[in-house]
Amino acid sequence: MGQHCERMAREWRISRVDQDAFAVGSHRKAVAAIDGGFLDDLVIPCEGITRDNIPRRDTSVEALATLRSAFATGSDATLTAGNSTPLTDGAAAVMLASEEWARERGLPVLSWLSASRSAAVDFVAGEGLLMAPTLAVSELLARTGLTLQDFDAYEIHEAFAAQVLCTLKAWDSDEFCRERLGRDAALGAIDPDRINVKGGSLAFGHPFAATGARLLGSLSKLLVQNDGKRGLISVCTAGGMGLAAVLERS
Repeated sequence: MGQHCERMAREWRISRVDQDAFAVGSHRKAVAAIDGGFLDDLVIPCEGITRDNIPRRDTSVEALATLRSAFATGSDATLTAGNSTPLTDGAAAVMLASEEWARERGLPVLSWLSASRSAAVDFVAGEGLLMAPTLAVSELLARTGLTLQDFDAYEIHEAFAAQVLCTLKAWDSDEFCRERLGRDAALGAIDPDRINVKGGSLAFGHPFAATGARLLGSLSKLLVQNDGKRGLISVCTAGGMGLAAVLERS
């Protein structure tokens, strides 16, 4: 995945500086979320550990700039351990139920999973391995009649800083959206202040099969906390797959 993401970064001209800056932002938002208590009721203590220990409060663009490339060599290699998600141990769970079942048991409904979509790309033929979320989100928006800007918050899985930045750049590209997504124009840009506002996988890590549940839990709580109406989840996976989902509040 790292080698393929290097190709994506070159294709979309995503610089090392921009990747490092995005990674630092993820850590800073995660630390603020921890310090502010946002995660207190989302993280279950284990073996005496009560908080995620990966987010770095002391990181900086200058510090990340000193790291060597992790997946390629040469002057155009941009992915490092600092702007890529770490592989970590962990687990996550969410309770998915009907509204009726929850109300019968006096359980609060945090959000409604109102729509979802999966898609894939032909990375063997040269498409970006981690670009499938661009398709999944586009198809989800077409199905629901929503626009990319119709959301109060966005949880975009940070497999690599470059992956997120490539995805955002593709959605804002008229050429890509016409030729690959079959749209008349670009989906447009997203307000960066609404993306992964409590930190992302670059800061928290990416325990395989746990990230999706973490995103669902965090976004649901964020919508409740901020009285939001709707949130979007976008996740890339190995094998050229992409997943998208819409969470809503009544």
